[in-house]
Amino acid sequence: MEAFGKLTSMLLNALETREPTVDLLDSFVDNWKSVTNYYIETTDDNRPVGQTDIPWRLRQMLDILVYEEKQQAVEDMGPCLEYLLQHKLLETLSTLAKAQYPPGMLQQVLIFFSKLLSQMQKPLLQLLNVYRPVQKLIRLCALPGSLTQKEEAQFLLAVCSAVRTDPHTLRYILEPLDQQPASSQPPLSTPASDPDPTPRRPRSAESSPVPSAACPSSPVLPESGLIWALVQLTNSQRVSVRLKASESLLLLSAGPAADLLSAGSQLAELLAGKLQELYALLPADALDAAALQSRPRTAWRADSKSECADSLSSFFLWLDFLDQLTSEAPQVLAVKVTQGFHQAWLLGSLHPQLIHTCEQVVLGSTAVLCAVVRQLTSWPLLDQLVHFLLKTPPLMPLLLQRCDHISDQISMMSLCLVEELLQKPHRDILDVLVLRFLQSRSYLLAGQEERPVESSQSSEDSQELEEDPFFSDSFSDTQLLPPPLPRPPAGLGSTADIVNSFLCLVPVQVRSSQLLQEGGYESYVHDAHTLVTQCQTLALSWDWPQGLPCPSGEEAHFSEGPLLKVLLDRLGRILEQPYELNLQLTAVLSRLSAHSHPLLHEYLLDPYITLSPCSRSLFSVLVRVMGELMQRIQQIPDLPDRLLNTRRDLLGMSHNNGQEHLTLLQGIIVLEEFCKELAAIAFVKLPMEKDLPGSPGSGLAPPQGDLFQILPDHVLGDASPS
Repeated sequence: MEAFGKLTSMLLNALETREPTVDLLDSFVDNWKSVTNYYIETTDDNRPVGQTDIPWRLRQMLDILVYEEKQQAVEDMGPCLEYLLQHKLLETLSTLAKAQYPPGMLQQVLIFFSKLLSQMQKPLLQLLNVYRPVQKLIRLCALPGSLTQKEEAQFLLAVCSAVRTDPHTLRYILEPLDQQPASSQPPLSTPASDPDPTPRRPRSAESSPVPSAACPSSPVLPESGLIWALVQLTNSQRVSVRLKASESLLLLSAGPAADLLSAGSQLAELLAGKLQELYALLPADALDAAALQSRPRTAWRADSKSECADSLSSFFLWLDFLDQLTSEAPQVLAVKVTQGFHQAWLLGSLHPQLIHTCEQVVLGSTAVLCAVVRQLTSWPLLDQLVHFLLKTPPLMPLLLQRCDHISDQISMMSLCLVEELLQKPHRDILDVLVLRFLQSRSYLLAGQEERPVESSQSSEDSQELEEDPFFSDSFSDTQLLPPPLPRPPAGLGSTADIVNSFLCLVPVQVRSSQLLQEGGYESYVHDAHTLVTQCQTLALSWDWPQGLPCPSGEEAHFSEGPLLKVLLDRLGRILEQPYELNLQLTAVLSRLSAHSHPLLHEYLLDPYITLSPCSRSLFSVLVRVMGELMQRIQQIPDLPDRLLNTRRDLLGMSHNNGQEHLTLLQGIIVLEEFCKELAAIAFVKLPMEKDLPGSPGSGLAPPQGDLFQILPDHVLGDASPS
């Protein structure tokens, strides 16, 4: 028994010490000969490849190559791989795939190439006998009517993964591989010493080289090449194909080969061209503006709900993909892609629609632009978009004029666009639209900051207030008046003074929020803190001044700029406008007020500035509106009940929209809410202990204290906490 065990051990040792590569090579060659023998022996040209043993033979060859590599050192090349390269097996397979002989051969070859590139650890794309057949297969991808899109997408993903690992190989894929004429190319047949002659049947299918997609001087985008094929596959009806093609583009764009890609391909033109094509499919005169305004952002990787997305979804999914690509790509490539975005879509497609004379086209294109601004997070794309809007004459003035359009829908969508722009981290938006018009501070009465505080000044101010129609009409009943607050010097209003100034603007007769017991001011302060924090976060890197610039001291006509002009004009008509439009208008004004720039604080939130002749501020416009309000409510009987019913309607608690004076009643409610918002914003922005002359608080945290502690009880009314 012991002798038998020794004999067994000797046999095992002999087997282990035997050179394994001989068997592997023999097996590899046998499998390949079985493939080539099929073309020599078969007479049935229509027999599908799935009914032959070719797929099984190719799998065996691949398994042998992978196993052999694992047994070799990293720098060594096994005999099977050497045989594959020396005898141009990949070249032959690519030719058979192009000939589709037998039917379905392209699918099998794509699978073989995909696994070869992804499973082999050695870099192969730099080898002539690998990248030439790979490029030939790339030319077969994304052709019209293709039935192998799944395999094509997987193959291209494997190519892009290999390029990311070995970036310099991208030049072999993008550039022409053979500059010689087709007639001088070496034949596919191997030398006479080759024991495995290539099959002759499909040789007639060999074609001359196709011009590469990498040629930057070509005036027409070639319909071939790696980038072209990937972009075409992103149009596939199959979700998995679209996602793999997009992932492949990201692999190339965000990888080390991006610089070479930007110089050696027409990637930017193809990406922007697809966005332009998708936008052309949208019915510009039949888009649902309301649906676009409330459309949630959808990430392109979430493209899995349906095999065929609608044209609007396809457009925004591709936009989100470009947004991520330009965020991750190196600067050179990102700039090139955004330039294509600017030229092809912004100037080529969107601009003609924004300046169109048809209201439906204007509404649809503005709604799309608004949604695009909301979705973009990539700085390169956002910068191009802002540059387009602010510096393309006369686009921005036209868009701002439409905030006061005869069509309420266009006005509301234009205001929505302004609000979306104000939420973007781009300093030029506020600088161009607002701050440059306030910089001179010519809205102030000359010399007001130098005037000493005298008792006569206070009495004159009181007399001016008494002569104002708002104060004389609304506060004729002394029981409704708050205790008189001493007027502080110009620009030195305390937090309590400023907050009370906005809250006391709303006459007691028209206050309705406390009637529904909606609670106190905590919700307003919470919302204001959120808004102010968002605005201050945006401006952290903008290096805004902490103090106000010195006025020029010269008499100058104040121009508030087109944006502030249209906002204040519409605010003056708030009692005559639809409820939804008023909400959008006050949302824009609240966001402007929440920014921490001293000029914005002074012009929008300081009630105590003395305005120069023919100038107005947010507070002065509100005062005039309240004066008009007090005159108009005299015509409405049972005002408290009607306001209460209207507020219930707006909250969805009842349905009584047919009542008389509905627009006026809704405007009153919006005014009340807006004044509370402004008071809360002032409360959050200003410090409680140390009020700085003419400048807002500098901290991001809300002030310590309670809004209720600085307001008199009669102002809080029933809304004060118990």
